Amino acid sequence: MTFTKPQTLKSISELIGAKMIGDENFPVFGTNEIHRVKSGEIVFVNHPKYYDKALNSAATIILIDKEVDCPPGKALLVSDDPFRDFNKINTHFTKITHFGETLHELEVGERTQIHSSVVIGNNVKIGNDCIIYPNVVIGDRTVIGDSVIIQSNTVLGGDAFYYRKLDGNFDRLISVGNVIIENNVEIGNNCTIDRGVTDSTIIGEGSVLDNQIQIGHDTTIGKKCLIASLTGIAGCCIIEDEVTIWGQVGMASGVRVEKGTVLLGKTGVNKDLKTGTYFGQLAEEFKEYLKKQSKLRKL
Repeated sequence: MTFTKPQTLKSISELIGAKMIGDENFPVFGTNEIHRVKSGEIVFVNHPKYYDKALNSAATIILIDKEVDCPPGKALLVSDDPFRDFNKINTHFTKITHFGETLHELEVGERTQIHSSVVIGNNVKIGNDCIIYPNVVIGDRTVIGDSVIIQSNTVLGGDAFYYRKLDGNFDRLISVGNVIIENNVEIGNNCTIDRGVTDSTIIGEGSVLDNQIQIGHDTTIGKKCLIASLTGIAGCCIIEDEVTIWGQVGMASGVRVEKGTVLLGKTGVNKDLKTGTYFGQLAEEFKEYLKKQSKLRKL
């Protein structure tokens, strides 16, 4: 998330009541998760296991639960609860609505058709020549390109599935990102595409999604991908261009699938995949899978 106006280390420190380590005028441009964070942004970390990753990331401000040595050129915000304070920063700079307020800042292009039953949030942009069918829900800050088709009952911009367990309950990391649908995308019925926690969930130009597909927060789908029904893709994944994903594929968070890959039906993906064709409960190259099955039958 990028702030409307740049902040300073001091202003953020005062907002959340955290101790600052660094120049009080150190510039702060926004917040982000570790996999998307850039220079000038805040990343949070609340477990020693991930200290090094956060401190050595592209982030220049680290919101952390312990005072540690500050890397050169960076600043620290020391908090007793970074998760809580990350939410506090994000919700301070991003208005959270629940479809209960008057619609504002909606942009709709020429020749776009939107059914009267569609529910649209705030700060939404929809391009030219789109068709949006009945009962679609479009969440806050969603950006839709030109010539996009969205079939009935699809939800764009639901909350990310991102929680921690606190005092026996589940505490949500509040989603302040958005969904971006690029030009010439088709999305089937009953799909759910979660918005990013602090960044964007992106569906690339020319991609086609079948019915009943779930795409998690901050995932990027490349250009001209084809995704069949009942596929579930977790958050923070990167699917490169021209990937074909057949039905009931399941994908763990944070994996990358290279350009041109084919995932056959019911494949489980728990690791990065080079270009190829894959199948199996734990994805393996399809030719190797067939060789293994042939050998097993001969036993």
